[in-house]
Amino acid sequence: MVVPFRQKLLPHHRHYLAKWLAASERMGVLDASIEAAPEQRTDDANLVVIWVRENTNPAYIISLSGPEWILTDCLRDNELGRYRNLSEALHTIRPVLPLHQTDAATS
Repeated sequence: MVVPFRQKLLPHHRHYLAKWLAASERMGVLDASIEAAPEQRTDDANLVVIWVRENTNPAYIISLSGPEWILTDCLRDNELGRYRNLSEALHTIRPVLPLHQTDAATS
């Protein structure tokens, strides 16, 4: 039997997202939220949805797939990359916080 490793969003991810959002506001990020995927069968949130000022639709979604954080450009329906932690995915969108201080905290 194979049991797949599945990460979930934890309180320290929410804290880091709030910190990143505050730092990103000057660079056009309007809002971010943590939500459950529509097809999800549990109450665990597993999507980070990010809006920018240019559009009323979400600009980016960061989803969890096993141990990877997958960044998708929603406006172009294009996967931008797969990351080992949330901070790397957010850094790709807007590099407003140093990575070296947060890697362990946002895995």
